[in-house]
Amino acid sequence: MASLGPNIGKVPELRRRIIITFLLLAVYRIGVFIPTPGIDAEALAGFFKAARGTILDFAAMFTGGALENFSVFALGIIPYISASIILQLLTVVIPHLEKLSKEGESGRRKITQYTRYFTVVLSAVQGLILSVGLENMRGPAGEPIVLEPGWSFRLMTIITLTSGTTFLMWLGEQITERGIGNGISLIIFAGIVARMPSAVNNTIRLVRSGEMSILFVMFLVILMIAVVAFIVYVEAGQRRIPIQYPKRVVGRKMVGGGVQHLPLKVNSAGVIPPIFASSMILFPSTVVNFIDIPFMKYIAENLLGPSGILYNVFYVVLIMFFAYFYTAIQFNPKDVADNLKKFGGFIPGIRPGQNTADYIDKVLSRLTLWGGLYLSAVCVLPSILITEFNAPFYFGGTALLIAVGVAMDTAQQIESHLLARSYEGLLKKGRIKGRYG
Repeated sequence: MASLGPNIGKVPELRRRIIITFLLLAVYRIGVFIPTPGIDAEALAGFFKAARGTILDFAAMFTGGALENFSVFALGIIPYISASIILQLLTVVIPHLEKLSKEGESGRRKITQYTRYFTVVLSAVQGLILSVGLENMRGPAGEPIVLEPGWSFRLMTIITLTSGTTFLMWLGEQITERGIGNGISLIIFAGIVARMPSAVNNTIRLVRSGEMSILFVMFLVILMIAVVAFIVYVEAGQRRIPIQYPKRVVGRKMVGGGVQHLPLKVNSAGVIPPIFASSMILFPSTVVNFIDIPFMKYIAENLLGPSGILYNVFYVVLIMFFAYFYTAIQFNPKDVADNLKKFGGFIPGIRPGQNTADYIDKVLSRLTLWGGLYLSAVCVLPSILITEFNAPFYFGGTALLIAVGVAMDTAQQIESHLLARSYEGLLKKGRIKGRYG
């Protein structure tokens, strides 16, 4: 990893991909500051200022501040994530979708197309709910947030927010295809990182005014460093299952043989479970805050807030569910066992075939359990600790986990491009040497 920096500029294709990624992310950040028409910006800013430390602050973090500005990207990429979750769940239930998922690239393209259509529908519904909710909200001084309420404002908001989310969906796909890394994850990553400078400035201001002690700031920094180190350590951890390959006679030579390893990561699902779990809880909780009903507001502020008991229980349950669900989608032990049997490989002490599949599934299930518990601890415990000390900004393991996980994944993809380039160079040298040597 340390040699990535000097070598990136030596590969034209990789350099082009990184530049495209930065340019597209810059387009996203510009869109965050383009407001939706018909909103009193000062009243909205005051409303969100009063909501610091609540679920709205958490939602604003995932949208990179777009929700605070109620910009064209106010819904963020959450409708697309929600649509992806629902389509993946329906794949297990609906035979047609299950058949498409097994048809290879053509089937995946069809499911992706369905996901896009469903994203537009979800965005329109969420845009309508937000527009109606905003009409009932008031700023700190009791002033209305919506300048001219009515169906003209609602339709304009639905069209604006749906177009913004659709554009973000397209932007993420372009980053994945033409840039480097996963586009959707990088958009969320950019939104989280973009809020860090304002959080640092706010902390410095509070320290200078005496509202926060320097010891508490040091505690925050040490805790963040410890969480980051723990994330990096676990994300790099893996269980290596030994695979024995028999020797074969090819011509007059004995080839093959030896022991290789099947690496299984402790956290095979990566940052997907926290992102999916957050999106499942985030929007309903956010909508409740925009509804002017005292009972619902009490639930949102006391139970569905980042430190609420109900929120954290749902969050842990959803993280564990998506950890197992996403791992099952990405890794099929039976296919691995069949491939090992096909090429003569076997796990020492385990019979090839179904016994191998059962053994791999057992090991993977145990690893996923620990991976889910690790994700739950990182996402929930720091939030509870910091909320108890009344931090001036939302700090949670979810943000750090996504930021560190996406950064590590992107760095690995960059390293893969460099490694592929190195092999390509070696192959070219080998062909030249074989021709003229």
